Amino acid sequence: MELIDSHRSFGGTQQRFQTQSNTLSSQTTFSVYQPDGEGPFPVLYWLSGLTCTDENFVIKAGAQQHAARHGFVVVAPDTSPRGDQVADDDGFDLGTGAGFYVDATQSPWADHYQMYSYIADELPALITQHVPVDSNRVSIFGHSMGGHGALTVAMKNPGRFKSVSAFAPICSPGRCELGQKGFSAYLGDNPQAWQAYDATALIHHTSEQLPILIDQGADDEFLSQLQPQLLQQASEQAGYPINLRMQPGYDHSYFFVASFLGEHFDFHAKHLL
Repeated sequence: MELIDSHRSFGGTQQRFQTQSNTLSSQTTFSVYQPDGEGPFPVLYWLSGLTCTDENFVIKAGAQQHAARHGFVVVAPDTSPRGDQVADDDGFDLGTGAGFYVDATQSPWADHYQMYSYIADELPALITQHVPVDSNRVSIFGHSMGGHGALTVAMKNPGRFKSVSAFAPICSPGRCELGQKGFSAYLGDNPQAWQAYDATALIHHTSEQLPILIDQGADDEFLSQLQPQLLQQASEQAGYPINLRMQPGYDHSYFFVASFLGEHFDFHAKHLL
């Protein structure tokens, strides 16, 4: 972990690190907020959306004040592998900034785009080794593509997380334009393969029921593609309760995220503290 940036914030420290990832076969960056004290601290993993880096959430959301209030470490990874050797695409919904938190199986993407394994395995192991976190008190949340990632990573790893929440998640990427291009490229043309990273499918097969909070802006310009109603229907069919809140007047931006972020920290605190 090479420290590349550090700032004091709300009585803690916001840092940015660079490391060589074996899983991604590339260098990657991630940000860590750590409150003052010895720990071990509960840890929240934040997954960002399309076109973002690890810095969007750190700079725009105002998370540090909430993390300090609860005594949480917050880890925000990048959204994809990066580098000259990494396959890319001109579109915003494929390649750099659009890893979709899946393990790609198709060439040329499979060489580097192993974001699911990076988030689920390599990054938590690195954080546990170098940051004073309590590996038994872990939750995950995210926005848009990252909301999809948070839901699917949590559902695919029973016993790992205490809670999960999302802002405007892409609820079924294989059934909307925001996800179909990436899923086809990363996972192939068989929609059955996409089900392994689809919250509306995974919710029927999970072996545990995590507390789930979802906030969705009712005036979100991407609402027709995010399709929260599909996840609501799937949860009712599976007998898996979720708390889906439609927020009138709010869009897809970080103004929306910042408005309700404190409530998400409070939600996770109920299950981590």
